[in-house]
Amino acid sequence: MQEVVLSGREKQCLRWIEQGKSSWEIGVILNVSENTVNFHVKNATRKLETTSRTQCVVKARRLGLL
Repeated sequence: MQEVVLSGREKQCLRWIEQGKSSWEIGVILNVSENTVNFHVKNATRKLETTSRTQCVVKARRLGLL
């Protein structure tokens, strides 16, 4: 398995998801659009080969990426 590298923004979004925030709430916090948040989450989900936001956060945490 190749080493997974998440961008800073992807990590930020996943950390906020871990805290129970919605994409809209994360967008307000980070001063970006909800679509931008979803873009970063989708990229992280793809990189980690997961199918849901929750699964993505759990796998990133287990791999020590968060």
